[in-house]
Amino acid sequence: MPKITPFLWFDAPLDEVVAYYRSIFPALHVHHLSPMSATFEIEGQAFRALDGGPHHEFNEAVSLFIDCENQEEVDRYWALLTAEGAENRCGWLKDKYGLSWQVVPRALGRYLSDPDREKAERVTQAMLGMTKIDVVALDRAAAAVS
Repeated sequence: MPKITPFLWFDAPLDEVVAYYRSIFPALHVHHLSPMSATFEIEGQAFRALDGGPHHEFNEAVSLFIDCENQEEVDRYWALLTAEGAENRCGWLKDKYGLSWQVVPRALGRYLSDPDREKAERVTQAMLGMTKIDVVALDRAAAAVS
């Protein structure tokens, strides 16, 4: 395990939590699973989890960022994570446990860091009007002439 690992407090049985995330991330690897605690890895990121009851809830102050290569990945993760969760703006969502995620295509980062600040601003304005990020719409905003 790395020196720093996210520790997540759930109000749910951890075997259900692990099964849910495995359905979204099939390569999820469980290191330890008991009724009260779990350690697992998703895409190389280690997590610790606790079934601690309803005393604390997740909020947007902490989110998990999914770096998506293309629209297909964005669409897949968005559909799976919002199925019992809730959509939010600008690529943010909450899954069925209330954990916040950002589902973001790499194209957004490329456009936002473009040295052409007018292009980056057009893309930013387009993104601010989105719920799920749409790569084609980002491409159109980037190509538009101001």
